Amino acid sequence: MKTLSSLFGTILWISFTIVLSAQIKFDDYFFNKTLRIDYYHSGNHESDLYSIDELMVEPYWGGSKVNLIDKFNYGSYKFMVFDEDEDNLIYSRTYSTLFQEWQTTAEAKTIVKSFSESVVMPYPKNKVRVEFYSRDKENIFRKKFVYNVDPGDYFIKPERRHEAAYFDIHISGNPSIHVDIVLLPEGYTSDQMDLFKEDSKKFAGYLFNSSPFKENKDKFNIRCVLAPSKESGTDIPAKNIWKKTILNSSFYTFDLDRYLMTSDNKTVRDLAANAPYDQIYIIVNTEAYGGGAIYNHYSVCTSSNKFSEYVCIHEFGHGFAALGDEYFDSSVAYEEFYPLHLEPPDPNLTTLVDFDSKWKYLIDESTPVPTPNDSAFAGKVGVFEGGGYVAKGVYRPMLNCTMRSVSIDNFCIVCKEAIQKMINFYSE
Repeated sequence: MKTLSSLFGTILWISFTIVLSAQIKFDDYFFNKTLRIDYYHSGNHESDLYSIDELMVEPYWGGSKVNLIDKFNYGSYKFMVFDEDEDNLIYSRTYSTLFQEWQTTAEAKTIVKSFSESVVMPYPKNKVRVEFYSRDKENIFRKKFVYNVDPGDYFIKPERRHEAAYFDIHISGNPSIHVDIVLLPEGYTSDQMDLFKEDSKKFAGYLFNSSPFKENKDKFNIRCVLAPSKESGTDIPAKNIWKKTILNSSFYTFDLDRYLMTSDNKTVRDLAANAPYDQIYIIVNTEAYGGGAIYNHYSVCTSSNKFSEYVCIHEFGHGFAALGDEYFDSSVAYEEFYPLHLEPPDPNLTTLVDFDSKWKYLIDESTPVPTPNDSAFAGKVGVFEGGGYVAKGVYRPMLNCTMRSVSIDNFCIVCKEAIQKMINFYSE
């Protein structure tokens, strides 16, 4: 359990972050557009290395102009932006990536691999220092790479490689005080752009059919980018199906049949840049079951499966609010994804190592901890064993939840709270 001094330190850091964020005035440090840093993340199961690819300027800034400093400390990575002259922190975000998931697979023990990744920030007015951090094996963020950026550098590219129109699906107002979701089409041909618009409208319907999204409908903007593929569908390697699609998505990511992702990060970011965005969501034109999502990276769902509504919302729980999977499944390719001697960063999972930092305050005194997986505790907040892909040692908040089973409008109390906090973060 966390010691009193450690708990005090955490509270002090959160308070400091809130005060610091309030002191940073957006217009003092940033222009209303985006600086994107593309880099390569390379390594194996126990090491990682950063190397710069290129810098891009994008025409919109969709993020908050108030909450410039990350408040959550989720994810596996963090980047921090410091004004070079004043040496003060002016922007930060935490996130996860496909590379980090790959590091926990068996393949990562045998080869070195590189993944394209990006971070985005409001475009700085002055020279800045960007520091990149990775969590170590004890979940502590360690500085791994530093890159200095001169916003006047003529090598920062203004070109638009995948320029396309966007279509408004649901607009509530100014991007800086709303959650902005950009929907990207995958496997829709030029003759299927109207179908993509209709599927995008279905996505909005799915989102606002679940709490707490339905209660916060007026805090969201949803736009879709009209960018066709040469062929319909997506790759299914195990069936020797290969499609010429704009985002190069594929089932069998990490050899898991239903895991539908893409490693073509640059094209994803190029397409997303056509609209203001906080979250990227890829809709894949297929009837097959599958999808995936990574916190502050991107989310994916399929368009026409009978479970598409569930997959759509479940995956957005990952991508938007850093929620962990609450099921346990031996078919998942990860090895020791959640070390049992550490507290997971995910807000809805615990190993009881530091349960004080999680949902302990929501548990009734009469509820035992751990809590039996028994129907007598249905509807009650507890600590139920089984989650994070394993049956033992990782615990979830309630018997059932959209992050556990195929169920609609069924986020548990803890997950709802995490989602609401994230909505507030972007819309304040």
